[in-house]
Amino acid sequence: MTTTPTGSRARTRQAILDAAIEVMARNPAATLGDVALAADVGRTTLHRYFPERVDLLTALRAEAAARLDLARARARMGDDTGADAIRRLCQEYFDLGDVLLLLFREQVTLEDTPGGCDDEFEAMIRRGHADGSIDPELPAGWVQSLMWSQLYAGWSYLAEHHASRHDTLRLVLRCVAGAVRPQR
Repeated sequence: MTTTPTGSRARTRQAILDAAIEVMARNPAATLGDVALAADVGRTTLHRYFPERVDLLTALRAEAAARLDLARARARMGDDTGADAIRRLCQEYFDLGDVLLLLFREQVTLEDTPGGCDDEFEAMIRRGHADGSIDPELPAGWVQSLMWSQLYAGWSYLAEHHASRHDTLRLVLRCVAGAVRPQR
């Protein structure tokens, strides 16, 4: 039976995961030593939590999934118009930053994200079609691909141009909103 660490053990584990997300998002070839250094722990300590790189990647996959799930919950995808909900979802996902970079570069893969649409995402898009806030000719899969591509473009732009997060998020939201708006 696996138990969840508590107290200082949980904080150390989380510090290692946070450091791994940051370090590996910037350098896909980062070593466990690089992660240990960034987490301000010794390699021995890191290996107590994650004996092999694959163990760390497995934990990163779970961490990414948990953060995506939390972002989805905060976005309240079932509230308001479909377009308002997708805007909130983009904002929440954009704030995940380095987690998105790990996903985009396929350093961490998830079974269902950012691949096919789930029922909640499809319902949000159908609601947008019905309330007139999302072009009814755009299928949910297309809108999801559009959202992921704009998030990728935003994070790439941020890194390459040293733009502010605020301005970059504004550009992402403007592009997504303009792309899903019904043609008049």
